Amino acid sequence: MGGLNIFNDWKMVILMCLTLGLAPFFPEPHLVGKIRWIAGGANGMALMDWLDFFWHLLPWLLLIRLAVIKLKRQTLAN
Repeated sequence: MGGLNIFNDWKMVILMCLTLGLAPFFPEPHLVGKIRWIAGGANGMALMDWLDFFWHLLPWLLLIRLAVIKLKRQTLAN
């Protein structure tokens, strides 16, 4: 189970957010473009586009998950 520790390591998850979560960076972060496409009705999005969207979203979901876990632990500790 040692390999799964990277998903619980703040530094690794933040690094994933800044690389995979935003790449390619130009002309705009890829995830931003996908969100705009979805907000515009997702016209023409194929299965591969949806998989690509979730692949780039995954690091951000892991970061949110870590933040929620930390907040719950702090709340329980007080």
